[in-house]
Amino acid sequence: MRRLLATMGKKGRACVVVLGDLGRSPRMQYHALSLARQASFEVDIVAYGGSIPHEAVLNHPSIHIHTMAQPRFLQLLPKILYPVTLLLKAFIQFTMLLWFLFVKVPAPDIFLVQNPPSVPTLIAVKWASSWRRAAFVVDWHNFGYTLLALSLGRNNLFVSLYRWFENHYGKMATGSLCVTKAMQHELDQNWGVRAQVLYDQPPEFFRPALLEERHELFCRVRKDLCHPIGVYDIISRELENQELNETLFTTKISTGISLKQNRPALVVSSTSWTPDENFGILLEAAVMYDRRVAARSKGSETAEISEEQHLYPNLLFIITGKGPEKEMYEEKIKRLNLRHVAFRTMWLAAEDYPLLLGSADLGVCLHTSSSGLDLPMKVVDMFGCGLPVCSVSYSCIQELVKDGKNGLLFSSSSELADQLLILFKGFPGNCDALMSLQAGAMETGSSGRWATEWEDCAKPLITQVVSQIADS
Repeated sequence: MRRLLATMGKKGRACVVVLGDLGRSPRMQYHALSLARQASFEVDIVAYGGSIPHEAVLNHPSIHIHTMAQPRFLQLLPKILYPVTLLLKAFIQFTMLLWFLFVKVPAPDIFLVQNPPSVPTLIAVKWASSWRRAAFVVDWHNFGYTLLALSLGRNNLFVSLYRWFENHYGKMATGSLCVTKAMQHELDQNWGVRAQVLYDQPPEFFRPALLEERHELFCRVRKDLCHPIGVYDIISRELENQELNETLFTTKISTGISLKQNRPALVVSSTSWTPDENFGILLEAAVMYDRRVAARSKGSETAEISEEQHLYPNLLFIITGKGPEKEMYEEKIKRLNLRHVAFRTMWLAAEDYPLLLGSADLGVCLHTSSSGLDLPMKVVDMFGCGLPVCSVSYSCIQELVKDGKNGLLFSSSSELADQLLILFKGFPGNCDALMSLQAGAMETGSSGRWATEWEDCAKPLITQVVSQIADS
């Protein structure tokens, strides 16, 4: 109580810890913004650099980013030393975290840490919270040991040891947040952790893009669109014949900007190019779509059949993200030789990514979850932009994707191909199935926003644990 009285009138301070690329950790960026805006905290973020965070984070006067250096030299070690590399990496990260959390960052009232990764993050933050007498809150995005098991196997000794550390130090938290009810139940029943569900919700900058914004975006990314992955494709040919006032999707004339009637359908998939996202499903579905549309075209012997063939548009898949399997899949794309489907991979600025989602016709999610207990934030962002989603089906995905209402669920590449044909038949003006899902996605996106969800679910927990530490 004495500490609480001593700090009355003093602005609180929070430290958000991300043992990863801050620019690729949107949920933790949103936490930082909410702590600064809604809880009036000074916020220190300790994270790795790399991708540029959203400008709202960079420009907020109460948010201070402390960037750690990554131990990149470990990537040069041979793969046979992988277990040794893991231990060495954890030791270096642990030492660096202790330096930042004990010395460089001003003493906070609360540490909020992203999990996973669990080792060494949870240990370092627990030690720092005890030393600096601060609350210790874990935001459970997934389980770290299940991610490690993807490369080492569930029965590996390192995986078992990792799980023990994750469980032991996770239970020491002053409070916990998690992303699904399924994860909340797992934590409660098998981990001894009581967590508050804080669903991912889109912030205010995820919304349908205006026509002018779409036109300007496609002007900015024209260079990326002009470079196919491998072979010269249908999109390359269309771009060659464009006028200066055109983009692939829009036309600008004196009376304003309009969407082209003969534009390709734009499908967006956001991926981290990791083993828990089987990108091969999307490639196989694209091949099936291309062959079916090409077969209709080749077999057109009457005007009626030819007209039926033209009901199916060309598809442009834009794949965003960075990750270890990107080059492998780009090599596969080069060998596809498709006539009615094209792929582009790109990494967008934080401000352009919402505009891309808000300009697309359909999203595809291949996230399956190593634990089966988390939900893909990329789908949340898509719904915020009114973008319907075709998503891989797994245990708890229906907490987010309502099959037939705001999206469709699939379990195989042939199911996805069928869904593409159903949704895009009659595109752009007469595709009732797609328009129905768009209405459902818009309703889902407008029904909840991050600031409201954080105010209702996270803020009471944070206020409670900070008061507990102040009273102790």
